[in-house]
Amino acid sequence: MELTISTPALLFSTVSLLMIAFTNRFLAISSLIRDLHEKFRTNPETVYVKQIKSLHKRLRLIRNIQILAVLSLLVSAVCMFVIYKGSQVLASYLFGLALLLQIAALVISVWEISISINALQIELSDMEKELGRSRFDLFALRSRMGGSATAASPPDES
Repeated sequence: MELTISTPALLFSTVSLLMIAFTNRFLAISSLIRDLHEKFRTNPETVYVKQIKSLHKRLRLIRNIQILAVLSLLVSAVCMFVIYKGSQVLASYLFGLALLLQIAALVISVWEISISINALQIELSDMEKELGRSRFDLFALRSRMGGSATAASPPDES
């Protein structure tokens, strides 16, 4: 397979999107940690410590995602230079490495998202206790309130 100089450049837009998305997540989680730390200082409860630990783990994963994405971008740029110099074999290996780095970043992002979902389930568990349900189901709750069981229509106001 012959690589052109534009082939590795295809990864640039993906890396840019990953960086924007996960930088925003990083900033949001950092803000949450600061808020929880302040709450812990005024009212030391173990629930805050557990939440901060979970958020800190997510921050480490996001940092790793960003590192892998930047490395992918760097290897792609080096690959473009190697193609420019005319070494197709080395360029193929570098492009493969850039793809593997991006795949690793995406796999870690799935892991981080699953941790996020688990954290939300823990956060909503108090609602389950209040409602006396073993599982929080928004759609079932809407239908009990007299509204439609679909996400498209809001519950009846009457």
